[in-house]
Amino acid sequence: MHCIISSPCGPLRIDASPEAITGIHFLNEDTLALSPTSPLLMNACAQLDAYFSGRLQRFTLPLAPQGTPFQQQVWRALQHIPWGEHRSYGDIAGAIGNPRAMRAVGAANGRNPIAIVIPCHRVIGANGSLTGYAGGLERKRWLLAHETNA
Repeated sequence: MHCIISSPCGPLRIDASPEAITGIHFLNEDTLALSPTSPLLMNACAQLDAYFSGRLQRFTLPLAPQGTPFQQQVWRALQHIPWGEHRSYGDIAGAIGNPRAMRAVGAANGRNPIAIVIPCHRVIGANGSLTGYAGGLERKRWLLAHETNA
């Protein structure tokens, strides 16, 4: 099941199983909204709305991203980056006990299937530069500014 909502970053598709959110993806601007059809999707929409309005800093949704054990480990580490803070790929590699795996962390970060809720946008280059983002650098820049200014 899924729904499509509007956001300040453009339309978002939220995918879910009966038990958990399995994906949140950025869509093209011309995508039409599709109302949520389950309590879980309604809760996800409400939490995302609260996030975008600056009223929510930590999501409490059940998540079930699909990926390799290494990707899962990276995605869990990303969820510990507090609102408004940033980490480097090296920081995440160290946090998972594999300090030399910076490139692999970057690859796992880029394959994050649950944008925003698993905050891969909070990972930046070691020199403070914005690096790649599956949703595009403009969205990453917006999300980081939102969390800094909200």
